[in-house]
Amino acid sequence: MSSEHQSDSEDADESQDRPDSGSVSDVEDDIAPVASPPPPTTAESGSEERPERSSTSPASDEREPCCHPPAAVPQAGSGGDSSTDSRRGTSLFSWLQSRTIRRGVFVDPARDNFRTMTSLYCSMNPAVESVNLSTQTHGAVFNLEYSPDGSVLTVACEQTEVLLFDPISSRHIKTLTEAHEDCVNNIRFLDNRLFATCSDDTTIALWDLRKLNSKVCSLHGHASWVKNIEYDTNTRLLVTSGFDGNVITWDTNRFTEDGCPHKKFFHTRYLMRMRLTPDCSKMLISTSSGYLLILHDLDLTQSLEVGSYRMLRARRTPLSSDGGTSASRSAGTPRQGNDSSKIHPHREGLSPRNSLEVLTPEIPGERDRGNCITSLQLHPKGWATLIRCSSNMDDQEWTCVYEFQEGAPTRPLVSPRCSLRLTHYIEEANVGRGYIKELCFSPDGRLICSPYGYGVRLLAFDESCGELADCLPVQTSCLREIRSIYSHSDVVLTTKFSPTHCQLASGCLSGRVALYQPKF
Repeated sequence: MSSEHQSDSEDADESQDRPDSGSVSDVEDDIAPVASPPPPTTAESGSEERPERSSTSPASDEREPCCHPPAAVPQAGSGGDSSTDSRRGTSLFSWLQSRTIRRGVFVDPARDNFRTMTSLYCSMNPAVESVNLSTQTHGAVFNLEYSPDGSVLTVACEQTEVLLFDPISSRHIKTLTEAHEDCVNNIRFLDNRLFATCSDDTTIALWDLRKLNSKVCSLHGHASWVKNIEYDTNTRLLVTSGFDGNVITWDTNRFTEDGCPHKKFFHTRYLMRMRLTPDCSKMLISTSSGYLLILHDLDLTQSLEVGSYRMLRARRTPLSSDGGTSASRSAGTPRQGNDSSKIHPHREGLSPRNSLEVLTPEIPGERDRGNCITSLQLHPKGWATLIRCSSNMDDQEWTCVYEFQEGAPTRPLVSPRCSLRLTHYIEEANVGRGYIKELCFSPDGRLICSPYGYGVRLLAFDESCGELADCLPVQTSCLREIRSIYSHSDVVLTTKFSPTHCQLASGCLSGRVALYQPKF
């Protein structure tokens, strides 16, 4: 007998020893040992799907599984006690499993955990032992990154340095004094030990936490400042982007002290930020000219020609905020939604992979002016994208959330359907003009931390910090401010949630890093 079935039988035997009162015994009386099949669960399908919204009430959608009384009770000494108990335990296990996996107000025990996390995040305060750094050597803090296990906090600094700290004790671990020859812009962990840094010196460096005295190797290939690093865990390809407009892939499977093989994957003008979705099925690229590019069905092993996509000459169709198409606008008409143009490579004789969609996302208050998308993040579950943008006059800043609209459209469309829909937004403090402010999602995707002047703001989709999937508005709505914390003496440039602890870090222009933890 397998260990799984043994544990099920033991659970059933233990349940018989308990008093015949309470919810568990009631459940056992209501479960048919043989005749009633276990309720359907998402685990049986072998795939985890995002729940669809419904217009019906939660109570009607998420009723308790339908259970029937036992068909027969075996007689004492009939010899069927053990088999019946085993089946009873299996049914009970399946029923409890269905309650755990299903979503909803009444059937998802994990929601209690999220309520606890919400109360913890709402009680965030600056830690007593924040990381105070001298500004004489490292300058402004441009980026923060935790290791996947949350044991190390890395700091990308303006003056060529990378700092490493223990985020729990605030203890300084190491300073990489000459990590690069210019500003360090971004840090990305490949695993719990290996991480990569990029710089305005046009290079990328690989480091190993076990041997920080020297770089593992330096990567050369960009012609201008390197601003972003992503990592495809499926192919083990490092992906970087820079102000030269190039997206380059690096084969870390074959790296040596002299570097590793690389190739130019994509090119576009005015490139600002590049991100991969968590499942690495899409690449998103933002530009300083207000465009948002999405490469669908991503295949990083293909090298795309620079001229393969006529993105700036493509026909565009304005889309309303609900994602549907509207009539073509004449020249000089203000933009009233998302401009979308999806270029299908198979129609141009190219591969069906890496199809490109070009969007000009709707920005509140910017319907008749251009904007620059400076910061770009992805929801941890790949449900949405988060951007920070500013007007071309640099007199307004906005944080916006766009939901990915997957699946076939509900009606035939004359032009391609936009893949993103603006769901939430909020205006930001227009402080520290000219500097990029990096925002972030919490690990569960329920909160957003955004730099706000000399502090940070915790933002949510609703008052109860619900999941995005559970509180998608019919019309675009404002993000809800959960808490504001002011702990810096200069403009905050970057924020980051710990992936494993209830902790938050922020870095500012004067070089100070602040840690935030719950305080009761």
